[in-house]
Amino acid sequence: MTARRTTALALAAALAVVGLAACGEKPQTAAGKKSDAKPWEGMAQSTHAADGYKAGDKAAWEAQLKARTERGQNEYPRAAVVKP
Repeated sequence: MTARRTTALALAAALAVVGLAACGEKPQTAAGKKSDAKPWEGMAQSTHAADGYKAGDKAAWEAQLKARTERGQNEYPRAAVVKP
């Protein structure tokens, strides 16, 4: 074999390997999860739900967010402002 033919075969083998590597990728889906659900509909009752939260109730969800903000779980006012 000549050097040119060996280089061409090596290039063809490399392209085949790269081309076949793409065939092994699995689809990246959410596996049946609805991504367009409203935030207050997303969490069912569990041991991690806050007291008073009712799944699917928008008013209860908004009340929980307000309560968290009032209890100091809002990071915006705690951020330190650095002046030059």
